[in-house]
This record gives sequence, structure tokens and C-alpha cells, in this order.
Amino acid sequence: MGQRPTIADVARRAGVSRSSVSFALNNRPGLAKETKARILAAAEELGWTPSRPARALSLGKAGAVGLVVTREPGLIGADPFFPAFIAGVESVLAGRGDGLVLHVTPADKERSVYERLAADRRVDGVLLTDVRQDDPRPALLAALGLPAVAVGRCGWADGLCAVELDDRPAFVTAIRRLAELGHRRIAHVEGPQEYRHAQRRRAAWADTLRELGLPEGPLRPGGFTAEGGAAATRELLALDEPPTAIVYGNDLSATAGLAVAQELGVPVPDRLSIVGYDDTILAQYTHPPLTSARADAQGWGAAAARALDAVIADGSAPDVELPPAEFLPRGSIGPAPRD
Repeated sequence: MGQRPTIADVARRAGVSRSSVSFALNNRPGLAKETKARILAAAEELGWTPSRPARALSLGKAGAVGLVVTREPGLIGADPFFPAFIAGVESVLAGRGDGLVLHVTPADKERSVYERLAADRRVDGVLLTDVRQDDPRPALLAALGLPAVAVGRCGWADGLCAVELDDRPAFVTAIRRLAELGHRRIAHVEGPQEYRHAQRRRAAWADTLRELGLPEGPLRPGGFTAEGGAAATRELLALDEPPTAIVYGNDLSATAGLAVAQELGVPVPDRLSIVGYDDTILAQYTHPPLTSARADAQGWGAAAARALDAVIADGSAPDVELPPAEFLPRGSIGPAPRD
């Protein structure tokens, strides 16, 4: 394969200086129309395309945004949120040729990743997901001078622009629907409690049970994983008084719980009702179809990318509040067993 043509090649073909080529290709004033036309024709004849690093340098931008995730690498593809969220981000970036720099890193290396991104000027800004209790990242990014947007509730962002999609109404509706169906022992399989959104889902479950005058059902960690959901379901169904309904932190753990219930001979929904969250593509194809809540993760990613654009351009941007998640009842819930 031949070498990629350079600005010097274009300059020789057009019979001008390299600075003239740069002026023409960056649409700067100061060149005669005929000269500019000759340069552009030479570039087209040679098949010249701009070097992205060089163009980013000339514009003072990296042409990329960052996303640093501290979950296990294998869980990124399995968790339905991240592929859809990333697709939404890419839908905004791809139109102008910008890129997404994704780092999956252990928690103890997270700080150094952000420091390297800032020092090397590899990204113009970053998206913060999985906002944590007492999260150190907003202060770190402010110290590094790296623009950022938090994906989560406004109150969690520590002064950063936040893009919020409220999951609480869907959880409240799910608990109330189960109570209407006669369920009194409603368990929760929760996500990691260092994450603020997992805390909020747990609080929605507990608060709604309290408001309805129902006892707080058994609680088990599930970690947003299939393994965690399966293990928690086995523990719950082995109790002397097992729950008649389980609300999971996400669809991945709920689908695993559904499989465990079937394996143990506990019919769903005749003896156990199951509720997930995320409305993954497969949720409506499980047997029975999984009750869930639809959060537009792809739209969330696109909104976060647009908000980060505004922060990068203007230094700040107003918070964005998206429509809340929608509860979707399906065949995995039914009346509580009479016995």
C-alpha cells in the first residue's frame, strides 16, 4: 500500500506553500479564490484526508470524550445499560467524526486514568456514570480542569451538570401493583450500595412498603449480575417464609432469578412474582415475559453527550431532566398465592 498523501504533497501538486494549503483546508481567509480552488483540487486528486491528531491540534481539541468505568470488564457487555448508553453517545459523536475513549479499570487505578487523560489531552471532557456516595471524581475533575457531566440525579453531581432519568416512579409503581395483587412479603435483590442509583432503588422499595403499611420484606445483595441474582433468589426461596414477590435491581439479575425459580419448581407467577428493571430486549421473550421498567438508556447517552458538548463549549450547562422510567407489567407478576 502507498503512503498516505501529506500536506506537503498537496502543496507540491498545487505549486504553493504548505501554509497556503493549511489556510485553504481550514477555510481561513487570505487566499485568492483561484489559489484556494487549485489547492482543493490537488487535495482531491491525491485523495488527501486530514490527519485527525493534526486537525485536533490545530483546533485545540482532542476530538474525543472519555468514559471511565470501574466495573469488571466482562460485566460491561452483559449489563444492558452500557451498550445502549454508549450507542446513544456515539450517535452524537459519530456525526462529526469525534470518538469515545472508553477505559475499563480497577477502582484503585481510576484516579490515575483521569490524570492521564487530562495530562495527555486525549479527551475534551468526560461522562461520569455510576455516581457513588461521597464520590471523589467531581472534585478531581475540577482540579484537573477536565469538563464533565454526571449521569444521575442533580443532587449527586457536586456542581457538575447532571443528566437525570428518574427510576424511582417505576419502582414505586411496581411495589404498589404487587400490593394490589395481594402480595405482603415483597423482597428486594439490590445492586451495589456504593452506587447512588442502587441506593435509590432500595429506598423506593422500603419507603413504598412503609407507606402501604407492609412489612419490609427480606433484602439480599445481587450486584446487578446474573450470578448475584441467582444466588440471592436461592437464599430467598429457602427461607421458612419465602417471599411471594421479588423486585430486582435490574433485568440481568431478575432473569437469573426467574431461571432459578423454574429450576426449583416454583411456578412464576402462580407462587412467585418477579420484577426487573431496564426492559432489555429479551425481557419480553422470557417465559413468562419479564415485568420490567423501560429507561431509555440510548436517549440518555445522547442527551449526556449533548450536555457535555455545551459544557466543553461554554464552561457550564443547565441540568437535563429526561422522562422517568416507565413500569411495564408482563406475565411474570400475578395475584399472591392464597396459601
